[in-house]
Amino acid sequence: MGIWNGVESALQWLVNLGAAAMMPIIFFIFALILGVKPDKALKSGLMVGIGFTGLNVIISLMSDYMSPASTAMVQHSGLNLTVLDVGWPAASAIAYGSIVGILMIPVGILINILMLLTKTTKTINIDIWNYWHFAFTGSLIYALTENLAISLILASINMIIIMVIGDRTQPYAEKILGLKGISVPHAFSGTFAPIAWVVNWILDKIPGINKIHLDEATFRKKFGVFGEPAILGAIIGILIGIIARYNVSKILQLSVVMSAVLVLMPKMAAVMMEGLTPVSESLRAKMQNRFKNNTTLYIGLDSAVGVGNPVVLTVSTVMIPITILLAFIIPGNDFLPFASLSGLTFMFVLIVPLCNGDFFRSLVVGIVSMIMQILLCTAGASLFTDVAKRASFSIPKGSSLISSIDYGSSWIPNLIVYLVNHGWLWVTLLIIATLALMLWNRKKIIEETKVEETHVAMKVEAH
Repeated sequence: MGIWNGVESALQWLVNLGAAAMMPIIFFIFALILGVKPDKALKSGLMVGIGFTGLNVIISLMSDYMSPASTAMVQHSGLNLTVLDVGWPAASAIAYGSIVGILMIPVGILINILMLLTKTTKTINIDIWNYWHFAFTGSLIYALTENLAISLILASINMIIIMVIGDRTQPYAEKILGLKGISVPHAFSGTFAPIAWVVNWILDKIPGINKIHLDEATFRKKFGVFGEPAILGAIIGILIGIIARYNVSKILQLSVVMSAVLVLMPKMAAVMMEGLTPVSESLRAKMQNRFKNNTTLYIGLDSAVGVGNPVVLTVSTVMIPITILLAFIIPGNDFLPFASLSGLTFMFVLIVPLCNGDFFRSLVVGIVSMIMQILLCTAGASLFTDVAKRASFSIPKGSSLISSIDYGSSWIPNLIVYLVNHGWLWVTLLIIATLALMLWNRKKIIEETKVEETHVAMKVEAH
C-alpha cells in the first residue's frame, strides 16, 4: 500500500506540473531511456516545452482579447442563457476530482500496452496530460454509480475509441498537417472525426455542393493578399471588434492581436515539432524492434501539434462569432458559449485533415458539430454542475448551472452517461461494440502491415 501511495503521489505531482512542464520532463526521460545522448535529450525536451509554452502564450493572448470581445458580442446580441461556459478547467477539475482521475493514468498506460501487444492500435500515446478527458468520463460515471470498477472500464472504453480514431486519422494528419509518424489521440479533437466522416459523405452526395473546394492554396489565390495569415487575422479582428461594438482603439488592438496569432502560431508549432522529431524517431525505432509485427507505429501527442495549420487557425477563428450566433438561434438552448471560445482551434485539428484541408467543408462540419455541442451542454449541465461542486470547483457568482465545450459537449462521454442511465444492458452492448471496434482496427492494421511489407520487399528487389 505504501508503494502504491508513493506512485500515486508521484503521478499526481507530475500532472499538477501542467502540460508545459510535464511534457519536457517526459520527453527528456524517454530520450535517455531510448539511448539519446543527454545533451540532445535535454535540448529536445526543452524545445518541446518552449514550443508548447509558446502556443499557450499565444492562446492566452488571444483569450485575453477574445474573452471581453465575446462577452460584448453576447451582451449586444441580447442573449439570456442560464448555463455558463466555464471552459476546460472545470472539466479537468471534475476529471481529477475523484479517485478515478488518479487511477486513469496507470490504467491508461496499461490499456495502451495491451492494445499494442494485441495489435489493436499503432499509437504509443505519451500525451499523459490529456488522459484527463478519459478520467472526466470515468468521474461522471462514478458520480452516478459510485462503482469504481465500472467507472474505470467506461473511462477505458472512451480511451480505446479515441485510440482507434487516432490510428485511422493519422494518414490524413500526416498528409495535411505534416505530422510524420505522429497521431493525435486527443479526446476533444478526436470526438469530431466521426462527425467529419459522416458530413463529408453527405456533402459528396449533394450535386453542386460536392464541387465546392477551398483549400489553403485556392483560398490565397482567390483572395490574394487578403488570404495571407497576417492580413486575414487583421480583418477577422476588425470584424469581431465591430460586432462587439468596440471603439476604434480597441478594434485596432484586437486586429493586431488576431494577426499575430495567425502568424506566430505556426512558428511555435514548428519549434515544438523540432523538439519532437528526434525523440519520436528514436522511440519509433525502438518500439518497432519490440513490436516487430507492427511495421509502423505512431507517437500519440496533444492536438497542439496541429494548431499551426493556416486552415485550422482561420476556420476556428471564423467559428467564434458563428458559435455565439448559433447559441442565439438554436431552439431549446440554455448554454452561453464563453470561456471555451478561444480554444475552438483544437476542435479543428482533425476536422481539417479529414476534409483534405478544405476551408468550406471544415466550416460546415464545424457548424454541424457546434449545434450538437451546444445542445449537449444544455442537456448535461445539471450533472456537470453537480460533479464540479463535488470536485470543489468554484462556481461563478450568479450562475446556477455550468458546462464546457471541452469536454462537456463531446458526444462520447454524453453517450456513455446516457447508456448508464438506461440500464446495464446498454452498457454491455457498448462494451461489445468497443471490442468489435478493436478487432476491426486490428484487421486494418494487419492489412496495412502486409502492404508495407510488400513495399519493403519491392524496394529490396529493386536494389
